[in-house]
Amino acid sequence: MKRILDIFLSSVGIVLTSPILLLSSVLIKLSSKGPIIYKQKRVGRYNNDFNIFKFRTMYLNSDKKGLITVGDRDPRVTSVGYYLRKLKIDELPQLFNVLLGQMSMVGPRPEVRKYVDLYSPEDLKVLNVKPGITDYASILFRNENELLKDAPDPHKKYIEEIMPKKLSLNKEYISQQSFVTDLKIICLTMKSILNLK
Repeated sequence: MKRILDIFLSSVGIVLTSPILLLSSVLIKLSSKGPIIYKQKRVGRYNNDFNIFKFRTMYLNSDKKGLITVGDRDPRVTSVGYYLRKLKIDELPQLFNVLLGQMSMVGPRPEVRKYVDLYSPEDLKVLNVKPGITDYASILFRNENELLKDAPDPHKKYIEEIMPKKLSLNKEYISQQSFVTDLKIICLTMKSILNLK
């Protein structure tokens, strides 16, 4: 049932957002050098790596300067990328990850390997389900980069404060996952996006 819902929602999502996908692609290409789509290795179900798709929002090779985006105006982020991130449009290409079966519409957000390597055996249980485009943690930490902005060591703050809370929410989702829970999270995500300030 979940896979059927994923195929249906991702297909409909791709069709409905195709004008946004096209416009975003053109703006990215015109505003800075580099590919339109940014592919990054993430850890998926059963601890297997896969390439997550996002619209490129940073200047070329910026990810080599760190994986965490800090602040509302990280200088690595392009002018177009700033708005794509703020409106969460940069995440739309992940609909193709869902269609390919690598992700689900709802599920724990996939982490990069360097952070998964820090998981405890208990934490690794979150890898028993497909990662998702959205989850409880995505909603709560929607402005994560702002939370890290004033931290003396953003990397340390993420590992010691934010990541444990995300994992706790992920485990909560897994313990209660259902069709109704997924619809609830999708609705909460849409509400969060539309309530932009």
